[in-house]
Amino acid sequence: MKIALLGNPNTGKSSIFNLLTGMRQHVGNFPGVTVDKKTGTLNIDKEQHELVDFPGTYSLYPRSKDEEVVYNVLSDKNNDNYPDLALVVVDASNLERNLLLFSQVYDLQLPTVMVLNMTDLALKRNKKYNLETLQKTFPDATIVESNARVKSGKGRINDAISNVKKRTGHSFCSEQSLCDIDDITCQENTVSKRFSKIESIDFTQKESEVNAKTTLTSKFDKILVHKVWGYLIFAVVLMVIFQFIYEFAGIPMDIIDSSFSDLSSWLATQLPAGIFTDLLTQGIVPGIGGVVIFIPQIALLFFFIAVLEETGYLSRVVFIMDRIMRPLGLNGKSVVPLISSVACAIPGVMAARTISDRKERMITVMVTPLMSCSARIPVYTLLIALVIPEGTVGGFMNLQGLVLFGLYALGTISALLVAWVLKKIIKTNEKGFLLLEMPSYKMPRWGNIGITVWEKIRVFIWDAGKVILAISIILWAMATYGPKNNMEQAGITAEAKAIQLGLNEEDTDQLVASAKLENSYIGIMGKTIEPAIKPLGYDWKIGVSLITSFAAREVFVGSMATIYAVQDDGEENIPLIDKMRAEKRNDGTPVFTLASGLSLMVFYVFAMQCMATLAVVKRETKSWKWPIIQLGYMGVLAYLAAWITFIIAS
Repeated sequence: MKIALLGNPNTGKSSIFNLLTGMRQHVGNFPGVTVDKKTGTLNIDKEQHELVDFPGTYSLYPRSKDEEVVYNVLSDKNNDNYPDLALVVVDASNLERNLLLFSQVYDLQLPTVMVLNMTDLALKRNKKYNLETLQKTFPDATIVESNARVKSGKGRINDAISNVKKRTGHSFCSEQSLCDIDDITCQENTVSKRFSKIESIDFTQKESEVNAKTTLTSKFDKILVHKVWGYLIFAVVLMVIFQFIYEFAGIPMDIIDSSFSDLSSWLATQLPAGIFTDLLTQGIVPGIGGVVIFIPQIALLFFFIAVLEETGYLSRVVFIMDRIMRPLGLNGKSVVPLISSVACAIPGVMAARTISDRKERMITVMVTPLMSCSARIPVYTLLIALVIPEGTVGGFMNLQGLVLFGLYALGTISALLVAWVLKKIIKTNEKGFLLLEMPSYKMPRWGNIGITVWEKIRVFIWDAGKVILAISIILWAMATYGPKNNMEQAGITAEAKAIQLGLNEEDTDQLVASAKLENSYIGIMGKTIEPAIKPLGYDWKIGVSLITSFAAREVFVGSMATIYAVQDDGEENIPLIDKMRAEKRNDGTPVFTLASGLSLMVFYVFAMQCMATLAVVKRETKSWKWPIIQLGYMGVLAYLAAWITFIIAS
C-alpha cells in the first residue's frame, strides 16, 4: 500500500516516521513543486508498504506551498501520490485542535488510522482522553496509542495498518465546493462548525486544570523569549555552537584533507604513468575529497540544529528574531542559515529548508553565500599579510585584525542589504507571515537526531557531490591540456631556462609545470580575461587563480603557490608571500599594492567562488535558474565593488 502520514506540526510525526521506517527512507520531491517528498519503506508481515511523510498542516485548507501539496494529493483520487490509507498522528494532549484535521481526513472515506501520540505529555498535563468516545465518534477509524519518542507503539501501529477497516468511495470536502464564491469566508464558517461539533463531544476528561503560568515551560519562556535576555542568551548559544564547529570540525577536516592527499600520492607511485593515473590522482580523488571534507561541518551543524529543534528552543529563537528579520524580507527562521554560513554556506543553504514561506526562503538562500565562510580565511590571511602593514590603532587594536573584522562585517551588512533589495524584486502571491507553535521543552531523542544528521550528509554526498566531482574533473582537464604545440614549446623553453639557471630536478619540474599551466586552456582563459580584470588591478596569474578557486575559494592560495613556484632569479625556498610581494608587471611596477590587495579582498567577499554551494542551491531550489542568478548578481557585485575599491585605494 501507499500510506500517507499526516498530522499537525509538533505532534511527533517525524518521530513516528523514524520509528516505522528506521534508516529505510529517502528524500525526493513531489512532482512539479520544490517541496520535499520524504518516503520510507515499512515492512509488515512480509509485505512491503510505502510510507509518505506529508508536510505538517493544521487543516486541508492550504496556506503555504507545503500545505498545497497535501490538498492537491488528497483532493484528487487520480493523483500518483493518492494514498491507499491515511495514518494521522494526533497529539493526545491537545485533542480538540488536532481533531480538525483528522475529521477532514476521515470524511474523505479513506481507510484511516488515528495514532494518539505523546500520551506521556497528556499524562503530565493531567489530561485523560476518552478512547471509547473517540471510537464512537469515528467508528470507521482504527485508533491506537503511541509514544514515539520512547519507541512505544510500533507494534500496535503495524497491527492497525494490517487490520484497517475497509472504506469505499472518495468524498473530498463537499464543503470545499461551496467555497468557490467566497473562499475565505466559507473556510472560516466550515472550520467554526467543525470546531463547534468537536467541542460539543467530551473527548477528554480533565482531572485538574493546570495553571499555565506555573508550568516549567512558561518559566523558561519568561527568560528565553525576553526582549533583552532572549537575544543575549541566543548570542551565547550561537557562540558556543560555532566554537564547537570551528574547534572540532577542523580536526577531522584536516585528517580528511591529508588522507586524500596521501591517497593521491600513493596512487601516483603505484600506478603506471599516464592520462588515467593523472585523472585519478589530480581530478577524481581530489574531487571526492572536496565533497567529503565538508561532512564534519555539515554533521556538527545539523547535530546542533537538531538538538535545538528537539528540545523546543529553536521555535523560541525563530519567534524573537522574526521582528528583526522581517523588514529586510527575511524570516525569523533565516537567522540560523545566515549565522551557520560563517562556517560554510553549504549547510547554511540546507538549513533554509525550515522556512515555509517561499519568498523568504528563496531570499535567504540567495544571500547566505555573502556571509564570509571559513574557506575565505586562507585568502584573507594571505592578502592581509601581503598588503596591510603591521601596527595598531589606538595603541591596542591590531590593524590587520581590524581589516579581517571589516571583511566579515562587510559580508554581513551586504547580505542584509541584498535581502532588502530582493524583497522588492521577487514577487509572490503569498503573504508572508509566521505561524508558529511553541512546543513544550523536552529532552532530545538521540535516535531522531542521528537519522536527521545522516539524512543531511547523504543528501549532500549524492546530490551536490555528483556536481562537485564533475566540475573537478573539468577543471583538471583544463589545467592539464592545452593547444599541443604551445604546451610542448613552453615546456622545452622552461627546461632550457632551468639549465641556464642551474636548477635541480625538483625545481626544474616546477618551472616546467608552471610554464605549461600558463599555456594550458585554463592559462589561456587567464590571458583572455586579463583585459577584463586589469581595471581591478589584477594580472593574468590572478585571473587563473580566480578561475581555479571556483572549485573552492581556498584554492586561490594553492593556485598562486603553483604559479609562483619558481621565480626567474632562481632563489630557493622563498616564501609565497615574498614571491608575490616581489612580482612586477612589464613596466616594473608591483602587482600587489594596497589598492590591488584590498580590491582582491573585496572581490572575494562578494564573489560566488564555490561550485559546491551552487550545487547545493540547485538541489534545494530544484532548478538551475536560481544558482545562475546567484552567480550572476554576486559576480557583478564583486566586480563593481572591487573596481570601486581599487580606484579609491589608488
